Amino acid sequence: MTINIDYEAEGKLDLPYEEIIRQVVMDALAYEECPYEAEVNVVLTSDEEIHQLNLEYRQMDRPTDVLSFPMVEYERPSDFSRVEEDYADCFNPETGELMLGDIILSVDKVREQAEAYGHSCTRELAFLVAHSMLHLCGYDHMEEPDREEMEKRQRRILEIGGYKR
Repeated sequence: MTINIDYEAEGKLDLPYEEIIRQVVMDALAYEECPYEAEVNVVLTSDEEIHQLNLEYRQMDRPTDVLSFPMVEYERPSDFSRVEEDYADCFNPETGELMLGDIILSVDKVREQAEAYGHSCTRELAFLVAHSMLHLCGYDHMEEPDREEMEKRQRRILEIGGYKR
């Protein structure tokens, strides 16, 4: 398992963010029964930087809390059955790991949303990583049943790691 973490934001998060990110990524992949060793890249950045990415990739002129850039398109969420056949180029030739994609997180939003929702920055960071990992596994929340399913899975992944509100 390779989890690359780059901290590009100015202000530091006063918590063991690398440990939290690694645990949630591994918990999410175990919960989704990913049959491969995987590679995930996580960048912690500022509102300013994520605003630019949000504008460039989603045409939304505002900062957001997290952006997910999956490498694989699934027929059904977490259906890894055709990954080797359809996405052979998504396996790192050096490690053999499935390159799932990139997660970009706003450190500013972690702080802001933790305060707004009345829980810790630890819990907010864990939530955003779990949410984004589900996107990397093919889930979305555009339709109500999909949103409900994604929320159920997020809650379960957070419970596994002991992250409570």
